[in-house]
Amino acid sequence: MKRAGLWSIVGVFMSVGPLAVGQGYAKEGDARCTLATLNGQYLFAETVTLLPPAFGVKAPSVAASAGYHIFNGDGTGTDFVTFTVNGIDQNVPSPLAITYTLNPDCTGTYSVQNGPNFDIFVAVDGSALSHIDTSPGVSASGVDRRVGSKAE
Repeated sequence: MKRAGLWSIVGVFMSVGPLAVGQGYAKEGDARCTLATLNGQYLFAETVTLLPPAFGVKAPSVAASAGYHIFNGDGTGTDFVTFTVNGIDQNVPSPLAITYTLNPDCTGTYSVQNGPNFDIFVAVDGSALSHIDTSPGVSASGVDRRVGSKAE
């Protein structure tokens, strides 16, 4: 009888186990992004370290930026931004044109008109993106979250 009870327990675990595993995370490679994945308004704010000669600094400096992106869902958009270096407003003219690429695996690039370039990593549903500045002498990264639908 002890054997029958043990095999019953093993049988239950074996039959329930595949059900639990079947509802796990999506397989790697299931992510599918298109340019339309990024669509709407995304807020950002970050502190940045600048090393010479980035942005014309002559010594290591601290910069900060805040604003929002409007992604149009077609590889283009607009940035509205305030940018300071060592606490001094740099009077960045807003809005700025942006362009971006997005691969099916949700990785891509983002560029600001006459400005920095970023590698981006986008949530499959487009709700957020993380970025890292690839410009020489700039140490900046952050997460931007969608807060609204595309402005009409």
